[in-house]
Amino acid sequence: MTRSDTVPVPSRPAAALAGIVAGGAALAATELLAGLLSGAPSVVLEIGAFLISLQPPGAKQIVVDVFGTNDKLALNVAIVLGALVIAAGLGILARYRWQWTIAGFVGIAILGLFASLRDPLVDPLLALGAAVLGVVVAYLVIGWLLRLATPTDVAEMPDWGRRRFIGTSIGVAAGAVVGGSVGRLLLNSRAEAAPTSASIAPAIDPVAALPAGAQLAVAGLGPIVVPNRDFYRIDTQLLTPRLDAGTWSLSVDGMVDHPFSINYTELLAMEMHEEYVTIACVSNEVGGNLVGNALWKGVRLNELLDRAGVQAGASQVVGHSFDGWTAGFPTAWLDKADREALVAVAMNGDPLPPEHGFPARLIVPGLYGYVSATKWLTKIGLTTLEQFDGYWVPLGWAKKAPILTQSRIDVPQRGQSVNGGKVAVAGVAWAPDRGISAVEVQVDDAPWAAAELSTPISDATWVQWLFRWDAPPGNHVLSVRATDGAGVVQTADVTRPAPDGARGHHTINVSVNG
Repeated sequence: MTRSDTVPVPSRPAAALAGIVAGGAALAATELLAGLLSGAPSVVLEIGAFLISLQPPGAKQIVVDVFGTNDKLALNVAIVLGALVIAAGLGILARYRWQWTIAGFVGIAILGLFASLRDPLVDPLLALGAAVLGVVVAYLVIGWLLRLATPTDVAEMPDWGRRRFIGTSIGVAAGAVVGGSVGRLLLNSRAEAAPTSASIAPAIDPVAALPAGAQLAVAGLGPIVVPNRDFYRIDTQLLTPRLDAGTWSLSVDGMVDHPFSINYTELLAMEMHEEYVTIACVSNEVGGNLVGNALWKGVRLNELLDRAGVQAGASQVVGHSFDGWTAGFPTAWLDKADREALVAVAMNGDPLPPEHGFPARLIVPGLYGYVSATKWLTKIGLTTLEQFDGYWVPLGWAKKAPILTQSRIDVPQRGQSVNGGKVAVAGVAWAPDRGISAVEVQVDDAPWAAAELSTPISDATWVQWLFRWDAPPGNHVLSVRATDGAGVVQTADVTRPAPDGARGHHTINVSVNG
């Protein structure tokens, strides 16, 4: 199909539409294949994961700032739109060089294949099959539509050729949307399937029931223990990984005397411990919700390290995820007697949910997740701080990252109007694993005033706080600050999350009705 002065060719809009429909159909076919066959790749997700691996320093925070926890959805949409724009260009190109158009679709398929082969959960043969399927579908659909869109020498009244082209394009596009949606639904349902039913033994030192006063009765206040379904999730995976507990194993190696590997059954056979720990994402802005507290159960990390025999020169523990993602922290962080890091297998009484790291993850009190909380854990390596940098460190984030002392106003919300009189100002504060000794609230330019604290569960968890404000009518500014268990007052100096966490006081504006 080469342009000439005598051979009819489809119009540019028609050729672009043909390319878009063909590209969409190809993507839909690969999505449906991924939903039907375990181990087949979603090309959209695999290209997304590849793009994430190429991100420059600072990109993470920009994306989180703009999209928050919808960052993965935004990337999915961007990839699909980008692919359709390219496909439109390939459709137009077909008016001039048909073979170049097919070469373009083959190039996209090769990129998808390359990205898919990086995923350890993808079957290489199915990845190749998905690439071939995408090219074949694109070839057949664009050829069909371009033939329908090409003017003929025979005049038709009315213009049935154009109508057939538009009708066929709409039909194929609708089928692609349905097929792709079904594939993604099947893929998501498989990823979100319940984890293993294997019984997890009770902890040998179960935590006590929450003490009286651990939770304050204030509507809208963040709960002391965040349910699994509401717990924040920030990671580099576009789709929840579904690791098979039957084939999963955890190795401990590197600078150790006795490297070893254990499977899931062997891990569950070890003594279980449990503790409440508040974890936080370093990307959390002041007043943000990328923080949460949960009851974690698992094997003490120190027990595994003692079994391996950590060598004297080892100064860094590195958690490796199934896909090669890494997070490292100093071995010295584990020297504190009551700082118990866990290889966690349960969360709030349930087997670890897939989106939170099933079969096992690291929970290290007091450290931001990007240096400690490895999900989908498959390896624990011992090395030195100088010899290895975790995933985020080369991208501009600090190598050592203790969680900063922070506090947040949950009630009332920013910009809310409240009635005058007694108003409950409440929120949460955290400084794991130093604990919180005081929280203070400032109204406008008045002196800081002490708030009531809930009964702490432990130094590794957040607390709730309540300030009973006698609110006069008008517009007011409310600020909060916390003091940790070491006596350090939360700083008023404002910093961005990069490179080691956001600083400043959470401040909101409210209006009080007369």
